[in-house]
Amino acid sequence: MSLAGKTLFITGASRGIGLAIGLRAARDGANVVVAAKTVEPHPKLPGTIHSAAAEIETAGGSALAVACDVRSEEQIGAAVSAAIERFGGIDVVVNNASAIRLGGTAQIDTKAFDLMQAIGPRATYLVTRAALPHLLASAQAGRNPHVLTLSPPIALGSQWLGAAPAYTLKKYGMTLLTLGFAAEFRPHGIAANALWPKTTIATAAVQNLLGGEAMIRASRTPAIVADAAHRILTGTRSGECLIDEDVLREAGTDDFAGYAVAPGTPLAEDIFLD
Repeated sequence: MSLAGKTLFITGASRGIGLAIGLRAARDGANVVVAAKTVEPHPKLPGTIHSAAAEIETAGGSALAVACDVRSEEQIGAAVSAAIERFGGIDVVVNNASAIRLGGTAQIDTKAFDLMQAIGPRATYLVTRAALPHLLASAQAGRNPHVLTLSPPIALGSQWLGAAPAYTLKKYGMTLLTLGFAAEFRPHGIAANALWPKTTIATAAVQNLLGGEAMIRASRTPAIVADAAHRILTGTRSGECLIDEDVLREAGTDDFAGYAVAPGTPLAEDIFLD
């Protein structure tokens, strides 16, 4: 149950859930490609690709910081090439990069719609496609390659379909593609799954867009998603839409208090799980 020696290509890994997954893999001695936009410190967002890479190295892994806007096919290709030059292969793709704009049709303009689709389904497709030859090589070498996408289970009765149709399309599109990857790649030995948190997670997006400090206190830390991701990436399941808490319960965890930002504060359920 280890990712030692494996190479993970993680989009949006300069902070939040992406960084947490990289840090968990680093504890095993994995190689982590930090593919994200933030090169210089941002006034409202913590971390850069360089600070994330430094944290991963400190945690025991090897890191490569690559500036990559996942809206650009050229930058994705360059980032994958840099990963191959540095580490010789890619065993895991984590489609984590995201953009969130909640609101109804009148509130979400064309620019916001296009941004979400570009950083959501389109980037999930382009990143996975660019890494596919290397995932196939990983499978041929018996290295248990995976695609993991941070997106929710699809529920067509969810209130979010009406409350945020553009964002729901973006996230459901990521899930549908991942299920498609699972079906397409299964004969080649590549697994693909979607993973979503049961509760809100203490990230910059939650802080800035979903409720501020009060919502942060009602959240769990990104470590719970990272621990669930680790279980998935070291296993063989494929073609599933998984919830972090469920994955860990199946693995024998029944005490989640250590993941709470503010123990004792009632937790807020994440969106899409109604």
